[in-house]
Amino acid sequence: MKGPLVGYLVVVAVALAGVLLFGAAMLMRRLLAPVSQTPARLTTYESGVDPVGQGWSQSQVRYLGFAFLYVVFAVDAVYLFPWATVLRDADLGVASLVEMGIFIGVLVVGLAHAARRGLLRWTP
Repeated sequence: MKGPLVGYLVVVAVALAGVLLFGAAMLMRRLLAPVSQTPARLTTYESGVDPVGQGWSQSQVRYLGFAFLYVVFAVDAVYLFPWATVLRDADLGVASLVEMGIFIGVLVVGLAHAARRGLLRWTP
């Protein structure tokens, strides 16, 4: 079968297979999982600590800065390593170098922002 829609049919088939596998997994879980509504099972569980006091509390989001740093360095690795492996290709030219310079510049701005906020200090 040839034609312009063959690629779309493959995508639809893969998506349909994924939905069917997901549905089958949920159905098997529903059929095989034990069901017991005990008081211990119905209590709130938070990181191994029994809930104490009110359910509403304000918490500080200190991990957000570290998540920001992770994104900066993960994106850096995701794009720089493949680019570095094909750097020897003569067809990349000056345009690729300029694009990568802009990309590294954006990463440096993110890193400078993190340093300005004090996220790069080892001691709190």
